[in-house]
Amino acid sequence: MLVRTYSCTLMGVAAIPITIEVSVETGIKFFLVGLPDSAVKESQQRIELALKSCGYHMPGKKIVINMAPADIRKEGSAFDLTLAIGIMIASEQIKDTRGVGNYYLMGELSLDGSLQPVRGALPVAIDARKRGLKGIILPAQNAREAAIVSDIDVLGVENISEVIRFFNEGIDIPKTVVNTRVEFQRSLNEYEFDFAEVKGQENIKRALEIAAGGGHNVILIGAPGSGKTMLAKRLPSILPPLTLNEALETTKIHSVAGKMSRYASLISVRPFRAPHHTISDVALVGGGSNPQPGEISLAHNGVLFLDELPEFKRSVLEVMRQPLEDRFVTISRSKYTVEFPASFMFVAAMNPCPCGNYNHPTKACTCGEGEVQRYLNKVSGPLMDRIDIHVEVVPVNHAELNTPVEGEHSANIRKRVLIAREQQKERFAQTPNVFCNAQMSSKMVRQYCQISPEGQDLLKQAMEKLGLSARAYDRILKVARTIADFEQSQNIEIEHLSEAIHFRSLDRDNWGR
Repeated sequence: MLVRTYSCTLMGVAAIPITIEVSVETGIKFFLVGLPDSAVKESQQRIELALKSCGYHMPGKKIVINMAPADIRKEGSAFDLTLAIGIMIASEQIKDTRGVGNYYLMGELSLDGSLQPVRGALPVAIDARKRGLKGIILPAQNAREAAIVSDIDVLGVENISEVIRFFNEGIDIPKTVVNTRVEFQRSLNEYEFDFAEVKGQENIKRALEIAAGGGHNVILIGAPGSGKTMLAKRLPSILPPLTLNEALETTKIHSVAGKMSRYASLISVRPFRAPHHTISDVALVGGGSNPQPGEISLAHNGVLFLDELPEFKRSVLEVMRQPLEDRFVTISRSKYTVEFPASFMFVAAMNPCPCGNYNHPTKACTCGEGEVQRYLNKVSGPLMDRIDIHVEVVPVNHAELNTPVEGEHSANIRKRVLIAREQQKERFAQTPNVFCNAQMSSKMVRQYCQISPEGQDLLKQAMEKLGLSARAYDRILKVARTIADFEQSQNIEIEHLSEAIHFRSLDRDNWGR
């Protein structure tokens, strides 16, 4: 008897439908074809013992299973449930009273018949709705994630016995229902960290507020213990809230990467990713034999924070240059190409020198001549060129740490950020794929960042006297445009330019010399 069941494999952030054709005939042996990997081939033993644990058995006949299309590699253990149900129906141990072809089946089997969570439940549910299927049957741990998608039945199960009874006896499985908009609004403003907890550092808070207002990349440079990491962790709390579309897009990426926590549904706060400096280039930008999203894609619509920037391998940092400009990363293989979104705010932190005390207000730097510059040179010029705001973080003194006065709350700062973003929303309403000042092209900078003759003179003096590089020119104008947006000013004034120039510390010729 020939039976067809359906599941999906993942390619990039999309689900590709896979048809499982199961034939049980007179004879012996088990044949599994259609380019399965080792994890799929090993499913025979898991299925056999799982069925035995539930009071059923693997038929002692010739079993041929084809996974179509045969030219796409099938990876992972999520096909266990699909294969097992196909075998049970094809061997006539159970009846197909519900129409197995109306459902996507996915789940990894344990030897006792229970189901383990799988990756990619959300894109699979999206594909099920797109193809007009009735529903999807998957492990209970993934049910809330898949239930974000409306108009399909999401049936979460704990054990294969429930699925067998569903098709054989018509016993209902409770549907998992999630009100996406209510779920989205419920945790929209839930942040672990708040700027009110930060003592002092008002100039750094101002820099991060401007960065959030225009989507600018930032580098914080200062002595160990000056608060760089603490400040960076609070940046997501002042960014504009995710839109529902952004939340769905972010959740899809985390679902494909297997980063969703059990029983989670929708990611409604901006992600904050902080990989260790030992990370590889593949882990950062994504890749592998079956390409998976890397840290830059997991930070999509959020913040990517690299602490101790000079300690990262040079090759790892250089692969970020293209995604920082294009806001997506393309991974090519011999037979296909996948594209992962990577639109994130890049925040970096570093010590000013190997000993960490260069420019420290109370401690002396012990580094030898030229060591500071060599340390800074570990980060390439082209990468620094993509960072709009450079700010020096000075350690907080004892008096500021001891003050009982609480700092300004993130919610209040966010209100000002939203005002600036509203200006940009109107400005770029007719420009596709540009949502903030940091994303402006050179042509758009000339159009929207015009300055007075006095402003031109100020920029000229800054470049000559402070030793600013030519590549800082556009960055200064973008940041000045954002500062003007905070004040709802149509023109970039002298004070806006002056503040923007102040945020280019690492472009000064005398730094580290």
